[in-house]
Amino acid sequence: MVALLVAAAAALGGASGLTWDAADDLDGGDVVPALVPLALLCLAAIAAAVALGGWARGALGGAVLLAGVAAGVQGAGADGPPTGRGLVLAGAALVVAAGALLLVRGAAMPKLGGGYRAPGAVERTADPERELWNALERGDDPTDRD
Repeated sequence: MVALLVAAAAALGGASGLTWDAADDLDGGDVVPALVPLALLCLAAIAAAVALGGWARGALGGAVLLAGVAAGVQGAGADGPPTGRGLVLAGAALVVAAGALLLVRGAAMPKLGGGYRAPGAVERTADPERELWNALERGDDPTDRD
């Protein structure tokens, strides 16, 4: 997912820097103004995907997928050289693939700090009797109700 989004950001950013209309001296960012923001969105989505978990990661996947579709629509409708349009469409396809991957496999991906617990955190179980034994093993008095 990270590689897809990095490649998509490179493709969209590269397409924005290409000269699309030499007669009017327009580059891709002038013809399709959303290219640079979409490239930045790809990079921000990497950090967000690592930090988020659960339903929020799925919502991010949906937003990334929709952004990829929007980039594809803008790239297909833009007047410009085949190289620029091709980069936009390739970048859009990569963004769509990354969004779909987040939707389908996002819950199984590791979360930032997911393997850590706060120092001194007490492990809770569903069994109240096991809780008493855990307290005794820690050296706590399970009958102390302060």
